[in-house]
Amino acid sequence: LLLTARIVAGLFGGIIGAQVLAIIADIFTYERRGKAMSSVSASFAIASILGVPFSLYLANIFKQDWHVPFLFVGSFGIVMVPFIIRYIPAITGHLSDKESKTKPLALLMKTIRTPVQASALIFSCLLMIGHFLIIPFITPYMEFNKGYSKNVIPAIYLVGGAASLIAAILLGRMADKRGKLPIFSWSVFLSLFMVLLITKMPAMPFSVVLTVFAVWFVFATGRALTAQAMISEVVPPEQRGSFMSFNGCVQQVGTGLASLIAGFIVYDDHSGKIYRYEWLGYLSIVVLIATIILAQAIFRKIDKKDFTKASD
Repeated sequence: LLLTARIVAGLFGGIIGAQVLAIIADIFTYERRGKAMSSVSASFAIASILGVPFSLYLANIFKQDWHVPFLFVGSFGIVMVPFIIRYIPAITGHLSDKESKTKPLALLMKTIRTPVQASALIFSCLLMIGHFLIIPFITPYMEFNKGYSKNVIPAIYLVGGAASLIAAILLGRMADKRGKLPIFSWSVFLSLFMVLLITKMPAMPFSVVLTVFAVWFVFATGRALTAQAMISEVVPPEQRGSFMSFNGCVQQVGTGLASLIAGFIVYDDHSGKIYRYEWLGYLSIVVLIATIILAQAIFRKIDKKDFTKASD
């Protein structure tokens, strides 16, 4: 039942997320898109600051009813509907009758046959795999391997969300001024050290742990918002909505593959302690390095052209 509910939620939530990014890309030019994407990333950070810890808090309080966080999220979504209708613009000026009548399968095949678009989707999938290889086991690793109470673990998401909020604003503006590709590459490179430290964590005070995760969230935010800005530029406006939907689908596939791969690699004992978590860190590092190489091949001309235009 939960799996069915998750599938239904994903059918609609995935479309909404893709269309938000497509609308931003249509409204804002590439040289201003970093700041715009940073606003969306900031909203995700706020969700991490308020949503995840609050949901965990609700789950801890209402121990006899795990439905409460789900009911809260669903109710909040219903409340937001009239605001979406009122304030989200309908972007239709770039559409033509020919494009609107194109079948989804034909659009997908057109994307696959366009090298830069297909490469961008592969890049997006790899980025999600590199990120989510280590995420599913953070909580059990911190609790059973490092001995931190599960009651304090939500603080990781609280501090990380706050760090992401600040990073999204600063890095988004920096990306518009200095180029998306350099900010992406440096964010990925610096995040590698945090991945290694998280998955092979020595004994340290919890305050230091929070600092480590905060830094990791900063770099993860930097690479995510710049990647989305660059990906949105590989298609013309009339194809952007469908392409970003495909991109959202590929990202979900990457997330699922990462969790599946992680589940095959790690194992636990009767006490809940997990093993080979550092293997996931090593694999994540390899995949993330591959995204830097792929990004240089795909987006260098796009980013250089529009960065030069912005500088002029």
